[in-house]
Amino acid sequence: MPAMKWWGWGAEGVGFSHEDKPALGPFIKDKIGVDVRAKGAPPVAFNELAIVEPMLPEELRADLEEAVGARFVSTDALDRVVHGRGKSLRDLIRQRSGDLPRLPDAIVRPGSEEDVTAIMQAALRADAVVIPFGGGSSISGSLQAPDDESRPVISVDVERLDRVLEVDEQSRLARVQAGVFGPHLEEQLGAVDYTFGHFPDSFPHSTLGGWIATRSSGMQSDRYGDIADMVKGLRMVTPVGTLVIRPVPAASNGPSVPQMVLGSEGRLGIITEATVQVRRVPEQRTILGYLFPTFGDGVAAMRELAAGEYSASVTRVSDAHETQFSFAMRVNPTPLDKLQSVALKAYVSRRLGFDPERMCLAFIGFEGSKRHVAAERRAVGRLAKRHGGLCVGAGPGVLYDQKKFDIPYIRDFLLDRGAPGDVSETATTWSNLMPLYDAVMAAANGAFDELSVQGYAMCHLSHSYHSGACLYFTFAFKGTSPGAMLGEYDLVKSAIQQAFVDNGATLSHHHAVGTEHAQWLLEDISAPGVAMLDALFEGFDPGRHLNPGKIVSREGLRAGPPV
Repeated sequence: MPAMKWWGWGAEGVGFSHEDKPALGPFIKDKIGVDVRAKGAPPVAFNELAIVEPMLPEELRADLEEAVGARFVSTDALDRVVHGRGKSLRDLIRQRSGDLPRLPDAIVRPGSEEDVTAIMQAALRADAVVIPFGGGSSISGSLQAPDDESRPVISVDVERLDRVLEVDEQSRLARVQAGVFGPHLEEQLGAVDYTFGHFPDSFPHSTLGGWIATRSSGMQSDRYGDIADMVKGLRMVTPVGTLVIRPVPAASNGPSVPQMVLGSEGRLGIITEATVQVRRVPEQRTILGYLFPTFGDGVAAMRELAAGEYSASVTRVSDAHETQFSFAMRVNPTPLDKLQSVALKAYVSRRLGFDPERMCLAFIGFEGSKRHVAAERRAVGRLAKRHGGLCVGAGPGVLYDQKKFDIPYIRDFLLDRGAPGDVSETATTWSNLMPLYDAVMAAANGAFDELSVQGYAMCHLSHSYHSGACLYFTFAFKGTSPGAMLGEYDLVKSAIQQAFVDNGATLSHHHAVGTEHAQWLLEDISAPGVAMLDALFEGFDPGRHLNPGKIVSREGLRAGPPV
């Protein structure tokens, strides 16, 4: 699969356009003061980047070429820049301005687990650093080598490990190589009428190994589970040999080693293969839209849904701010669409008493046999009605399903016009969810006021559990100047993250820790928790050869919690 742009999200030539969304331009102008018609400022030209020469000793290069073949060892400048960072907003701001990180000295693409083992052994002999690379979609700072790293840095791109090796139909398990991208995984499983059912926002540009290494969640996790629920076995090349976790449904064999690997961000080894649970492709799949009078009403409906005997595949409810954004994103509405929209607003406001400025759009997904889906729709319809909700049909759900992977492109579009936009997500209990929401929105708007900038924050509930849910916040603002953008972004992002831990929530639900969120780890899991992780990483990799500085760093331990 082609690598993503070195300066933004997605493939070269693919981007975001507002021209087929007539309401979006006025909305963005009103909310953050950005004129979408203004010509954007492109990133610096690639040939203007100051790219230092790779530090790759000849002996190490020879060992790597022997391990995988000379054609799969690259020191190409573009390849090194692409693999030097992920896609966090900080990464993009710096990349676009030409501020490059400590780049990898070589990109190595193994074609087998044996190749990965040979790479690991060569790196250890040469005292080199190894950083696993899947699709490069990390937005938490998980891919960059430390700026002061003086040893050779090897980026191990596992894109060639992309096959479904076996499907055990009796156990509903599949052995899959870790470098497979989401679309190719679903294509291979779909050929035998199975699905993995894991669809994160990064789905087109992320890999199975990356999902495991960051504890990913997908849009259908309510039915399929998070990645930690879906992985039943795995193989990982480590400095002391190949870790093998047998695919069993449950085990009582001490502290969970698989759970140590999940979310380890490359600090314990390179994942080469996983055995994952799969399901038959459902006979029917549909996502329905619902309108609720307020965000609180929608959240209450999702809480009841999670506690009951329902089996929804998607449970998502947007607050009023995100609902208004969703309406502004509608593509080329026809006169009939506009008439129906006006009629719907009139109906919900006059007949149902909704305030159009407070009403919220929700999506609930259903999968299974036609009989099961029909029964679920009726039951959920009654539930929604108890909370003041109104089903508005499959149209909004179809649009959501079509556009769910497009949102990351908007960041590049806004950055072109001097407006940083980003996301932060967390999880908390149902009883704490609305107080947390209020606190985070107040923190974001307080940060905008402190900067004297025009900003906009919005939120949706995206993954429901028996005891709580994930809240996913999106924010954007018009920066005061290009040079001040990163500092202004830090102030807003930090205000939101600090509000998470100050109000009993976790630092991240599914985006991982990396370096972006590491400063809040101590407040999230307490000092003994951080000490456990540090002992694991330092004890298993005392030479700090595996993606050093991520999750827990020596500097972070000394610094303590943020003030």
